[in-house]
Amino acid sequence: MARKFFVGGNWKCNGTAEEVKKIVNTLNEAQVPSQDVVEVVVSPPYVFLPLVKSTLRSDFHVAAQNCWVKKGGAFTGEVSAEMLVNLDIPWVILGHSERRALLNETNEFVGDKVAYALAQGLSVIACVGETLEQREAGSTMDVVAAQTKAIAGIHAYLLVFITKLQRNGLLGIFFLHRTSFLLVMTDRVSNWSKVVIAYEPVWAIGTGKVASPAQAQEVHDELRKWLAKNVSADVAATTRIIYGGSVNGGNCKELGGQADVDGFLVGGASLKPEFIDIIKAAEVKKSA
Repeated sequence: MARKFFVGGNWKCNGTAEEVKKIVNTLNEAQVPSQDVVEVVVSPPYVFLPLVKSTLRSDFHVAAQNCWVKKGGAFTGEVSAEMLVNLDIPWVILGHSERRALLNETNEFVGDKVAYALAQGLSVIACVGETLEQREAGSTMDVVAAQTKAIAGIHAYLLVFITKLQRNGLLGIFFLHRTSFLLVMTDRVSNWSKVVIAYEPVWAIGTGKVASPAQAQEVHDELRKWLAKNVSADVAATTRIIYGGSVNGGNCKELGGQADVDGFLVGGASLKPEFIDIIKAAEVKKSA
């Protein structure tokens, strides 16, 4: 089954009420491919979630830009997954590199947040990506694999069974015969249809630099292979892996035409009319 193209717009910490209304009006008036071709999700700042939710066209959805790792309580400034569910917000972005870098969110912390959000019924855009230094050191896949492993919640346990207890009569010594098994378990994601993985090379976010189509395809292909090996072939084949990092109206079609690029998470361009052109890039998959 073909993976439906996915386009997310991350508005980050931008906008006033009037500016948000103008963006929503632009989206509402746009002619874009139908829902069976592309899924569109926009992510305004928290304070504008109700405004966007109530005025945005029904075929587009709304995401929060983050949520807390557990149930609400004495966590000043945080927003819980339960609050988002209460507002009927279906999606949340987690693990964005800006939060990893600026707020020191670790792989394990992001993985815990993903697990909790999913447990509350939210769908998650889970972000992974390497820095320029990591890419130049040749460790891109090591980095994104470790990030994805934490999101998946993969743990390996060595199970040891004693199969025979044998005594050597001459020496009076007992020998243990053991059989070992490596048990691999995923305990954070039970339904991968509710997860979209966003590969966003940190060096390309907001810099004007962009991974070449070949570079994006290479990492997406390796991520899909990782999912096949560590989760399942079915999850690898059906999970959408989208690209983020200076995507714009000029490069979206070539990027979107790559076999394993299933859409985009768009930053600055999602605040501009060219976001419509990026949504329309979904047509490259339809015609492929």
